[in-house]
Amino acid sequence: MNTGVRARLASIADAEELSRLNQEFNGGDGRPPAHIAKSLNAGNELVAVAEINGRVVGFGCAQSYHSFCYEEPQGEITELYVEEHARRRGIAAAILSCLEDYLGKRGVKEIKVLTGKGNVAAICTYEHSGYVVDDELLLIKTLGD
Repeated sequence: MNTGVRARLASIADAEELSRLNQEFNGGDGRPPAHIAKSLNAGNELVAVAEINGRVVGFGCAQSYHSFCYEEPQGEITELYVEEHARRRGIAAAILSCLEDYLGKRGVKEIKVLTGKGNVAAICTYEHSGYVVDDELLLIKTLGD
């Protein structure tokens, strides 16, 4: 199923591929590889990539943070993308597992994920990796331009 698949934390050498994949995923103005390289795995964010036979085909991002409200650090998966041709091979699960391992090393015991309620494929992917759908509601406010 996942022969030749490897997930790992991203390095500066992955910046060009991350720029390309992010453009496919998010559209809009592309992020320059130099900007991506500066922010990789810095501070609270973790960025993982997945490779098939050495070629980067997906990425995931996670955040860890502390709050006075909670005893333990909190974690959140913020992005997850796999190229269409590489899907259904266990790559998303490998990325999630990599991020979960590193979040666990930071003391995180529970990880949250936000995804569109109509994004059935993503929801199934997360559920397959042990995530449970909650009944929380997301509210968003855009601050001035």
